[in-house]
Amino acid sequence: MTAQTLTGSLLVATPLLDEPPFRRSVILLLDHDDDGALGVVVNRAADLAVDRVLPDWSDTVNEPGVLFMGGPVGTDSALAVAEVIESADPPGWRECFGRIGLIDLDVPPELLVGAIQRMRIFAGYAGWSAGQLEGEITEGAWYVVESEPDDVFSLDPETLWRRVLRRQTDQLAYLATYPDDPTHN
Repeated sequence: MTAQTLTGSLLVATPLLDEPPFRRSVILLLDHDDDGALGVVVNRAADLAVDRVLPDWSDTVNEPGVLFMGGPVGTDSALAVAEVIESADPPGWRECFGRIGLIDLDVPPELLVGAIQRMRIFAGYAGWSAGQLEGEITEGAWYVVESEPDDVFSLDPETLWRRVLRRQTDQLAYLATYPDDPTHN
């Protein structure tokens, strides 16, 4: 498996990865190559409305209109992940895969009107140095599965971990029923 094949994939935390901030997390890999990987946790909505921290962008983001906790790295910075309409190439846009990419939050939002189909803003990100993610996958910390465009923009992010596992066509689907606390099983 080459490093580039993981861009656009989801990392789904295995039950063995039971420590915050990655317990039951679903991470969308935005960039993955020989130098490392960068992604955002897509199922951790924060209790902070976008209009309180980035009011100019509050009309651009999708419901629920809150910041998402993208990961433990750079939590004082924000990444905007967007899906642009077909054939759009708006200013400040960097394609990651397909029509999903990053928007530069320094670009005035009015320059992007009509180009953005959906958008979420993440405080922080998850990052790995060269070879680190591959090691964690080998150790059994992550399942690597295909992403669907709706994953990053889910209206019910709290249930995404189970839903992503449930839609798998192999034994991973059974893990969707894994108890929150196996000692109470």
